[in-house]
Amino acid sequence: MIVLNVTYKCKPQMREEFLEMIMADGIDVSSRAEEGNIKYDYYIPIDNDDELLLVEKWRDEDALAVHSKQPHFANLGKMKKDFVDDTIIEKYVL
Repeated sequence: MIVLNVTYKCKPQMREEFLEMIMADGIDVSSRAEEGNIKYDYYIPIDNDDELLLVEKWRDEDALAVHSKQPHFANLGKMKKDFVDDTIIEKYVL
């Protein structure tokens, strides 16, 4: 299993709009529907107004590779340009 903790360091006061855009575009729903997805959930830290945490779990590297080629993955990348200053990815192989 592959676990990703993705921390988005959003531009000041842009986190809520970024999350709203993600949900409106159905990126979360589309990612959860992919073959090999186990978990795809967003969390809002209580101690930082400009961070957004995404926790992803994938069956294996192949499922994660397919995910990175999906249109909704590309849409998220485009959205990040307007809303995110930095992205930190922690990857765990279980």
